[in-house]
Amino acid sequence: MTRAGFAAIIGAPNAGKSTLTNRLVGAKVSIVTQKVQTTRFPVRGVAIEGEAQVVLVDTPGIFQPRRRLDRAMVRAAWGGAEDADVIVHLVDAPAELAAAQSGAKPADHRSAEDVVSIVQGLKANGKIAILALNKIDGMKRDTLLDLSKTLFETGVYSDVFMISAKTGSGVDDLKTALAQRMPENPWFYPEDQTADLPARLMAAEITREKIYLRLHEELPYAAAVETTKFEERADGSIRVEQTIYVQRESQRPIVLGAGGQTLKWIGQKSREELTELFGHTTHLFLHVQVDEGWADKREFYGNVGLDFDA
Repeated sequence: MTRAGFAAIIGAPNAGKSTLTNRLVGAKVSIVTQKVQTTRFPVRGVAIEGEAQVVLVDTPGIFQPRRRLDRAMVRAAWGGAEDADVIVHLVDAPAELAAAQSGAKPADHRSAEDVVSIVQGLKANGKIAILALNKIDGMKRDTLLDLSKTLFETGVYSDVFMISAKTGSGVDDLKTALAQRMPENPWFYPEDQTADLPARLMAAEITREKIYLRLHEELPYAAAVETTKFEERADGSIRVEQTIYVQRESQRPIVLGAGGQTLKWIGQKSREELTELFGHTTHLFLHVQVDEGWADKREFYGNVGLDFDA
């Protein structure tokens, strides 16, 4: 009897949700950068464990929203949890410990404040989650046990796993637990499919990842990438045209770099990964455009599956 279901991974920004999703799937399905709130919409990755297929929903970070885009991202994260068979609440263990040891109020530690908000949200929705303490490398076991006990006593968790999404420590045990909780179903996806994301959108995400990897300190969070053309050519190659949107004219030369060298690097790294991903030579053409209001345009939200009216 086969099993198949959905497991939503929720957590504060920078808890490691995308890294965990990629680790569980065994392939890259979500982009990962140093920048918090990198994931903007739910991304589905497909993991296989024995006779079970676990469709992992990597959700945007849950935090206190201030802008329209923030509200849409947080709503999408809770929507992913609402529809899932299993919820995994991923917690940045070192950040949570630092907040606990400082004696400060959660509001003084953004990550801890977000954890409290998620616990309250789980309670309000009558949801029980699996608690996964992440980034445990180098932490003392007694410290981790105390931290897990404190969180477990909130009453919203069924199990606790201590993991390192980066190294893989403890992840196999979590994967087994998720597989066991999947309902009896035929598999939703072919065995060799690792992600459920349109090629145009995946291509845009990969380029956005390269932008933040290169410019995570210089470029503010408000940048977007749109694939404006995706063409499979007769010779087997792929032509991709993309527009990089920034909000101010002063940000345009940052993306271009001296003599266009920064944009060239972004294009080269993205092109290499797209060629490997699609298995065909990919020709990538990038354009940089200033659009102060891209984050308030309805079509942007629809393209990535976010609710404009959140």
